[in-house]
Amino acid sequence: MEIISQLLPFIFLIAIMYFIIIRPQQQQAKKHKEMVENLKKGDKIVTSGGLIAEVKKVEETFFTVTLADNVTVKLTKDAVARKYEDEA
Repeated sequence: MEIISQLLPFIFLIAIMYFIIIRPQQQQAKKHKEMVENLKKGDKIVTSGGLIAEVKKVEETFFTVTLADNVTVKLTKDAVARKYEDEA
């Protein structure tokens, strides 16, 4: 019984860490992954470098995106920060 009472604060701290830090990060990562998987041709994105681009082609691990007229580049899916929503 004494061992349980000594371990209880540690178990409580681990539970708090899980619900405050680990679980929200996992949910955010899952939400971001779903967003990247649902991108399609014509969607506008913001890269982790801050560039706004339009998706032209979706590949397995890359996007072919257009940054400006006649500027087309390949972008890894990991470099997508978020979907760009026009504020109109």
